[in-house]
Amino acid sequence: MHNDSRASVLYVDDEALACKYFERSLGPRYRVLTAQSVNAALFVLADKGIHIDVLVTDYRMPGRLGSELLQEVAQRYPHIVCMLVTAYADKDVLLELINGGTLFRLLEKPLDLSAMQTALQLAVQTGRERVARRQALVAMEESLAFLAHELNTPLAAVANFARGIARRTQAHAAMQAEIGEAAILMHDNARYCLSVLASFVDTLRLASAGPGMQGGRSAGSARQLLATLLDSYPLNTTQRAAITLEQGEDFAIAESPNCVALIVSSVLANALRSVAEKAHPAISIGIDAGRITVRDNGAGIAPKIVAQLLNDPIGASGDESKGWGMVFCQRMMQSFGGNLDIATESGSATTVTLNFPVHIRSEHD
Repeated sequence: MHNDSRASVLYVDDEALACKYFERSLGPRYRVLTAQSVNAALFVLADKGIHIDVLVTDYRMPGRLGSELLQEVAQRYPHIVCMLVTAYADKDVLLELINGGTLFRLLEKPLDLSAMQTALQLAVQTGRERVARRQALVAMEESLAFLAHELNTPLAAVANFARGIARRTQAHAAMQAEIGEAAILMHDNARYCLSVLASFVDTLRLASAGPGMQGGRSAGSARQLLATLLDSYPLNTTQRAAITLEQGEDFAIAESPNCVALIVSSVLANALRSVAEKAHPAISIGIDAGRITVRDNGAGIAPKIVAQLLNDPIGASGDESKGWGMVFCQRMMQSFGGNLDIATESGSATTVTLNFPVHIRSEHD
């Protein structure tokens, strides 16, 4: 059952023979579960180990009507596509359900097998589209949290530099060299914010386009992506000197390059924070056969925290925005068909690896 990729259908009818007929007729194509009352159906739906894609329910049943079940399902399980089977002409009730949006199809008894199969095909497709829309909304919410995280620090830096320039200008003309350096840092931070904003807009455009739609800029290579990112990232002299590139086999970024750049920039930001207090900071960024790796010689991460960083939006390290950033990176990589790994040596180093689909497939070929 766990490896069964078929769509799952819950059929609700108080007649045992009707349930058996439905299961026998449609079982070869769908995973069919049955219930003989509204309460029994709700019990099945409440089981967290069972995922239901489509609900087909009879209307008139002892105790509670099928319409009551549809209303509860619409509130509790909005991803489920609902169909109602009836042999009665209860027009007022049925019109209310249809107009209320809780009903996808109305089917008449006795069930026509061909019509049922066609309706189920459409219902499954509709359900998948609903899930895709919900995932797009989740991606947008996570992108907002990620955007706030990425822009907060450079924008705060811009504000601080501006205040410092104002004070130094008023204090003494001999501070011109320091003022010029601060102005360059302000420019670099502002340029980085603009780059992130452009990438964020692309991310939202990609999410809103839905599955199968190609959004964003054309694909480029991993080497080109890193070169562009490092050119725009606001690095001071010490930070730039600490970064080395290890270029192995280059590969194409088939996914949205702007989304990938967002992920790499977040990982790089974490590495820069990790080595900030090191006397000899070192960050190596590598490209090789479908992987981008970022390794730093910072303090490392406690092993028990690593899994939380990839799954818990409340930052396990005590930094909530950092937690959001890593969750965003992992989920974006998974949306490409890849993943993100963190290997850490507590007290000495951390390596973050972005595994792209081409690399994952090659491991199994």
